[in-house]
Amino acid sequence: MDVKSKKEPPIAAVLLSRAHSPDEAQRIYTEKVQQRPLFLRPSSPPPSDAREARRRAQERRKQQRRKALKPKPLSATQRRKLGLYDVPRSGQKYALFEPLHKLWLGYVREVLGNEVFSGGEGAAAKLASADFHGAGVEVVRSGCVSRVGIRGIIIKDSRFAFEIVTPKNRVKLVPKEGTVFRFEVPVPVRKAEGGESGGDRVKEEMSNFVFEIHGEQFQYRSADRASRKFRAHFSKKL
Repeated sequence: MDVKSKKEPPIAAVLLSRAHSPDEAQRIYTEKVQQRPLFLRPSSPPPSDAREARRRAQERRKQQRRKALKPKPLSATQRRKLGLYDVPRSGQKYALFEPLHKLWLGYVREVLGNEVFSGGEGAAAKLASADFHGAGVEVVRSGCVSRVGIRGIIIKDSRFAFEIVTPKNRVKLVPKEGTVFRFEVPVPVRKAEGGESGGDRVKEEMSNFVFEIHGEQFQYRSADRASRKFRAHFSKKL
């Protein structure tokens, strides 16, 4: 005669029967334990699509090819060695830079505005940030006597020097330190004249707005001066 061993109830059902009524314990055990969904998460990432992997590898190769074909910008040392900043002998002609000088006259009149007639601190503040490429200049004072009297058009406004092309088609490098430069800007002035019929006629004459700069106060590149704020201060060297 076979005797079947009585199966012991699960521990979860025993614990629930102690806290709830038999019907409530059976319901909770069925819904929360037996019928509870089991969510499985793989331990390794899902296998990638071979087509997507090939596409990404092809994109990476294209980007690497673009970087290899794109030329790198030249450094300042390389530009100097190649002579990109040097004016060739064939370009050292005063007549070539006269149109640039006319453009600069219009530019500086626009920068000064009404200050071109009155001058003063307002004009000085605007001129401190102006660009002098193409300006007509004359050296009036310098620590080196041989530089006094140099006259021409500025073709390069570097940090420490002006490169000037003279009417004799020569390029002079004039340091800013210890040098005073003079600039002249022609300005049209209208004057009234009395006629025979008693009416006033307006005659337009040209007047020069003359200003001088001390090179030691302009030892900045033209691009740096445009965004720099200058403060009025007393210089011991003036």
